[in-house]
Amino acid sequence: MLVIVLNAHVKMADVKPPPFRTLDDFLLGSARFSPPDVRNLERWNNRIVNNLLYYQSNYFASASAFLLLVGYFQPLKLLLGAAVVILIFLGFVWAAENKAIIRRFRRNHPSFSLAAILGSSYLFLSVLGGVAVFLFGIAFPIFMILVHASIRLRSLKNKLENKLESIGLKRTPMGLLLEALGLEQEAGS
Repeated sequence: MLVIVLNAHVKMADVKPPPFRTLDDFLLGSARFSPPDVRNLERWNNRIVNNLLYYQSNYFASASAFLLLVGYFQPLKLLLGAAVVILIFLGFVWAAENKAIIRRFRRNHPSFSLAAILGSSYLFLSVLGGVAVFLFGIAFPIFMILVHASIRLRSLKNKLENKLESIGLKRTPMGLLLEALGLEQEAGS
C-alpha cells in the first residue's frame, strides 16, 4: 500500500491542471453536438475519453458546483457518500494492482469497471440510508458529464491537446483517473 501512495505522489508531482475551456467552446456557439454512433463502440469510447481529457476543468467545476448545492442541504450524507465512493474506488485500484484477474477485467472492460464501482457504492449506501444524496450529489453529475462527453464532437484543438496528453508531454488529473480505470490506452485516438 505504501508503494502505491509513493507512486501516486511521484505521479502527482508531474500533474499540470488543464485550462478552463470557454463557455462558447464548452456549450454555446462554436460547440458542435451529435449523437454518437452506437454501432461503433470503440469510436464512441474514444470520443468520451478524449472529451473527458479536454474539458476536464469544466467538468470538475460543474460537478463541484452541483456537489456544493447538494452539500448545502445534506452535508453529512454527501460526505458519507463521497467517502464510500472514494474508498471503493481506492479498493478497486489496489485490487487491480495486486490481483491479475481484476487487472485483466479493468483492462478489458473499463466501462463495466466504472459501473461496478458506482453500483457497489450505491448498494453500500442503500444500507446506510444515503441513496438519494448519492444519486443526486454524485451519480447525476457523473451521468451529465458522460452525456456531454458522448455527444460533444471534437475540434482540431481538442485532438491536438489530447495527442500531447497521450504522448506524456502533459499529465492531468483526468489522465491519472482514466489510467486508474484502465482507459489510458484509449486516449489520443
